[in-house]
Amino acid sequence: MPRCTFCGKELTKGTGKLYIYASGKVANFCSNKCEKNLIQLKRKPVKTRWTEAFKKENKKGSYKAEGEKK
Repeated sequence: MPRCTFCGKELTKGTGKLYIYASGKVANFCSNKCEKNLIQLKRKPVKTRWTEAFKKENKKGSYKAEGEKK
């Protein structure tokens, strides 16, 4: 399963958006909110409080690492 490039949420099959840069890099998004924050507003996921990257970096709350299973 792909993960959202911005927030880190796991995407179910058939949902989300796929954005392909001119350089060939691929980005998956779960919502318009994530797409707008990364592409239009050029925000970094580590500095946005509600993303998994922020929670992992600052050790806040619970976050799910890719290798972990609960």
